[in-house]
Amino acid sequence: MNRKLIEELQSTPGVDLVAVTKKHTKSEIDELAKLGLRRFGENRVQEFLEKYDPAYEWHIIGHLQTNKVKYLMGKTALIESVDSRRLAAEIEKQAAKTGIIQPILIEIRISDDPNKTGCPLDEYPQLLEFVLRQPHLRLDGLMCIASHTEDQEKVAAEFDRMKELSRDLQTRVPRARTLSMGMSQDWRLAVQHGSNMVRIGTALFQDSGE
Repeated sequence: MNRKLIEELQSTPGVDLVAVTKKHTKSEIDELAKLGLRRFGENRVQEFLEKYDPAYEWHIIGHLQTNKVKYLMGKTALIESVDSRRLAAEIEKQAAKTGIIQPILIEIRISDDPNKTGCPLDEYPQLLEFVLRQPHLRLDGLMCIASHTEDQEKVAAEFDRMKELSRDLQTRVPRARTLSMGMSQDWRLAVQHGSNMVRIGTALFQDSGE
């Protein structure tokens, strides 16, 4: 485990860490928990269900198929990857059946890569209006995956655009303060540009040399 990085993240004010545990075992998750981490993110529903432990806070951060939504109800603190009306409608339906209010983030496709997941910027206003009308969805903020590139100015510009969207959202929904952006390769830049939640996987599990 990269203890130096974990300590750095834990001491970064105003930033919540989601430890991404894709392809890692439950025992590795428990080791992270011993270091003070309690918030974990999974990309795939099947893998999440295999590792699920109610002692921890779980986030779904990967592309979510509508037919898998029912398995998440009552188990996930936050679904970060809501990117379409169809998905939002299914979460609303299943949350209503379960009798819960499900916290979510809207994932924005901020990159110009068409292969990236997320709601296209031009469709975001319509998705936002739809989400805000659903009685069993609680919108907590926004999420994005920035371009995977060495061009730091491009990535910074994407983060700045997300920060603007987040500020605009908070004028309408003051509680929707979460801005989940930044991963192993770009989390420091994301924090500099307004992120208050980072999703780190690979870097956490690398030996820090201690």
